[in-house]
Amino acid sequence: MRSLRIHFMRALLVKLFLVFGSFALLADSPPNVILIMADDLGWGDVGFNGNQEIRTPHLDRMAEDGIKLERFYAQAPSCSPTRASCLTGRNGYRFGVIRANNGRLETEERSLAEILSEAGFATGHFGKWHVGTLTNDVRDGKRGGTEKGVGHYAPPWENGYDVTFATESKVPTWNPMERPDNEVMTYWEPRENASSGTDWVSYQTHYWIGEGRWAEDNLSGDDSRVIVDRVLPFIDDAVAQEKPFFASIWFHTPHLPVVAGPEYAKLYEAFGDYKKHYYGCITAMDAQIGRLRDRLSQLGVADDTLIFFASDNGPETIDHDDGQKAPGSAGPFRGYKRTLFEGGIRVPGIVLWPNGIKGGKSSSLAVCTSDYLPTILAACDIEDQRAIRPLDGMNVLSLLQKGTERRRHPIPFQFLDQLALIDDRYKLYSNDGGGTFQLFDMKTDTAESTDMSAAHPSRVKRMSARLLEWTASCRASAEGADY
Repeated sequence: MRSLRIHFMRALLVKLFLVFGSFALLADSPPNVILIMADDLGWGDVGFNGNQEIRTPHLDRMAEDGIKLERFYAQAPSCSPTRASCLTGRNGYRFGVIRANNGRLETEERSLAEILSEAGFATGHFGKWHVGTLTNDVRDGKRGGTEKGVGHYAPPWENGYDVTFATESKVPTWNPMERPDNEVMTYWEPRENASSGTDWVSYQTHYWIGEGRWAEDNLSGDDSRVIVDRVLPFIDDAVAQEKPFFASIWFHTPHLPVVAGPEYAKLYEAFGDYKKHYYGCITAMDAQIGRLRDRLSQLGVADDTLIFFASDNGPETIDHDDGQKAPGSAGPFRGYKRTLFEGGIRVPGIVLWPNGIKGGKSSSLAVCTSDYLPTILAACDIEDQRAIRPLDGMNVLSLLQKGTERRRHPIPFQFLDQLALIDDRYKLYSNDGGGTFQLFDMKTDTAESTDMSAAHPSRVKRMSARLLEWTASCRASAEGADY
């Protein structure tokens, strides 16, 4: 009888392992963690969301291997507050990061990198930073070393990262340190294809590697490759030291200016110059994500690595040079970057963790970048006793593991005069700071074409009260209540 019980228990454990992953091992063996972020990549700019023109075979494979998050939200329709939310689990309105090139990651905030570093992880940031300046001494990026940037110094190496290879803000997606000497902001032919009379000047930014230090070699060609060239040695070293690692890999692609190298531009010559560069730089980034996953497999750590892929907001809506529509696609959704309509905040999303989350499926669970911190700490079995402050994200690990598509807490948003609250089905939206509201049924009206507020006044009342309570909480945080 005893042997039968043992056999039964073993069979049950094996079944649980196969269905849910090796969750019992989490405390002894935390996963490595990688946060990959594209910049201004629209929901409709990837093959796994139905794009028939842009080639993203590696991301498509990643979506097949993991979970395609059909309702993944950036915390803001602008990059800086979304990035701040990734590292803190909190909306940027709580500490002054409310739009691009604004505020910084305050020293009192507990960043994900700080928490994981204290837990023994090797930590590295690679690519765009954009939650503070990287120097007070020289002109750099949008704000660094200028009067505008005074008081906003907050580099990765002072926020929990052991290794840094970072720019403050955008750079061209090919030959990232240079631009033609003209006023073009959107795209151009790279030096390799440019006319012989083109003059080239500095882009007035650096890839910073520490205080007062920037990289000086291997900075030409595809910017995504330049970034991944720094990521791989970091991962190699961590694995060699048998340390878990955390890497935030924040590509600049496809934020303007978009420039595709000759190999990638050639793939899209039939689409015209603008799309050629926009599409080409996305495919170049995709290739580097494939290269990253190959290295994880070669090192034998792919199954033990938790990866999130997303964009920081929806696609750019205008060509800054001539006011024409930019090539990015929000898919079937209304709005673009800088709006709290779905096109501005619903972005491509994937989660992959072979040993922890069963893949090979899609999920309509609403997930947000603010969910990263609590979810990752749960996956790593870490309780951060020092972070006693309001979080705007929630731990969605068990929901992803069980395939549940309902979350306990709705997702709140604020961007300038726009407010929104999204639950499992409904979305409340205001474009006047909460003076008036519209209500959309996201199950039947993903295009946000029909305002249902008049038909559901009680729902509007409940959701608006909750949303305004949250904005009051953010104001209190911004005034120092959390520190």
